[in-house]
Amino acid sequence: MDNSSFHTSAAISEKVSEWRSKNLEIFHLPKYSPQLNLIEILWRFMKYQWIEWWAYKGWPYLVRYIENVVCNYGTKYEINFS
Repeated sequence: MDNSSFHTSAAISEKVSEWRSKNLEIFHLPKYSPQLNLIEILWRFMKYQWIEWWAYKGWPYLVRYIENVVCNYGTKYEINFS
């Protein structure tokens, strides 16, 4: 879990023992860990690998670019970790 206030609340802390007894291990991510956050990986590819020059022309173009990537992710846009 990340360190949001809900994840560090007493309500969650009280459940950790119960979850461990059911073989569910809960752990907190480091304060800043973008490499473990999947959306951060996608944003990095969008910003540094795939962005088209026309996306910099203005806000409507940037929105169109993002919508295009999201709609075509898995076909035209793909992240390969190997």
